[in-house]
Amino acid sequence: MQFKLILVFVDDEKTDKVLDAARAAGATGATIISHARGQGLKKMTGIFGLELLNPRAVLLILVEERRADAILQAVTDAGGLDEQLDTGIALMLDVDKALGLTQHIEALQKEHPL
Repeated sequence: MQFKLILVFVDDEKTDKVLDAARAAGATGATIISHARGQGLKKMTGIFGLELLNPRAVLLILVEERRADAILQAVTDAGGLDEQLDTGIALMLDVDKALGLTQHIEALQKEHPL
């Protein structure tokens, strides 16, 4: 079975909404890295010239290849990633090998048969 890794970088407050959309589209779960930091095209500075960085979350979602496009589109829509600058990004990578997923695949096929 072939897999894709979807990485989603969003503001912390959008995490639950994006995860719910991914699950509804067929994802079985995700790994969440909280409090990531990043910069956009321009540095945002606030009072006293200190840099402002909104807390971000990085969501790592390992999915079956045949479900990947639908899940990627669902997280993009849920996070509003194409609406304006600074809303976050999502990307998808090929996975050469993935182990420890047999039970996940069986459960997914029962819940979301294709």
